[in-house]
Amino acid sequence: MNIDYRLAFEMAPVGLALSRNRTIMDCNQRLCDMFGATQEQLIGQSFLVLYPSVDEFERTGARITPILNRNGTYADDRIMRRMDGRFKGEPFWCHVTGRALNRDAPHEAGIWCFEDLSERRPVKAELTAREREVAAHLMQGLTSKQIGKTLEISHRTVEIYRARLMRKYKATNAGDLIHKLTAG
Repeated sequence: MNIDYRLAFEMAPVGLALSRNRTIMDCNQRLCDMFGATQEQLIGQSFLVLYPSVDEFERTGARITPILNRNGTYADDRIMRRMDGRFKGEPFWCHVTGRALNRDAPHEAGIWCFEDLSERRPVKAELTAREREVAAHLMQGLTSKQIGKTLEISHRTVEIYRARLMRKYKATNAGDLIHKLTAG
């Protein structure tokens, strides 16, 4: 059986991107549709154009480097931003999975998969960049101490962000917050 890999890349049910030094070298139509952009708008651009802020782009890059070095793969749920189209600027939850082609230089080249979670998990509250990071880690089941270590902030600072999230989502306890974050 002869497989047309280009056709498989284009027809994948998730967004796919090939990267070199955090720049989009190629992408499929599903990724373009997800972010409300054309291939011409994405190819050759930094992944920065898909993030809510420069700070989140930089912190994510720094956070994933040691994991890619160790495992060769990385995955998380994060809030991304639609680039163009009728939902331009809209934040949405996205599951991102990546594989470095060279573990020793993880950003050198890789393949990335993006799955739009907005149907299952809409963004209902206006969150700061740090609140989005804390929320993503809370949904992974991390404790305040673990989140603090990952984000390189004190666990008490994480507790402040958790309290803000509880207010914004009108949650009565940590379990209720996780439920509301997961539900949107």
